[in-house]
Amino acid sequence: ENIFDGLTSAQCAVLMETQTGRVLYEKDAHTRLPMASTTKIMTALVALEYACPDDIVTVDKRAVGIEGSSVYLKENEVLTVGELLYALMLRSGNDCAVAIALHISKSVEDFAMLMNDMARALGLKDTNFVNPHGLHDDGHYTTAYDLGVISCAAMQNPVFRQIVSAKRVYIGRGENRRLLINKNKLL
Repeated sequence: ENIFDGLTSAQCAVLMETQTGRVLYEKDAHTRLPMASTTKIMTALVALEYACPDDIVTVDKRAVGIEGSSVYLKENEVLTVGELLYALMLRSGNDCAVAIALHISKSVEDFAMLMNDMARALGLKDTNFVNPHGLHDDGHYTTAYDLGVISCAAMQNPVFRQIVSAKRVYIGRGENRRLLINKNKLL
């Protein structure tokens, strides 16, 4: 019996060593399931591949009012890609995911193609993205194993590591200035 058995109530799980990708524990690790907001890990990876954190983004009206978690972006608000990435990862901003996608691509669908291209480059066979935020769609899925691979790739990126390890950060200017506090209790 594995020492990890009984430690999780998760339907599927994987424990993977970050540097090597070696699987230390798995439970139904290749079962396809919806990935919800963990989608944003790949959104950040693609953003860091195709844009610089200092790039200026003017928020497109299509990124305003996205359902679910949000930082309440305003049309024509100006932020950097880096600020949007902090809001994406610390506050799970669905609106930020769309703003990033539209900054890099002409549409959410085009950005999802970049996400799928990166997934294939990582060798993933059981993952498909249709949006940058993870709101439910039957065609949007991954496995615990594939999510582990994505997470390992993300943690090897120094900018991603800096963002997800930040305890608190301010983004925006003037009346649109926001304080983001990381909810990760391990920090």
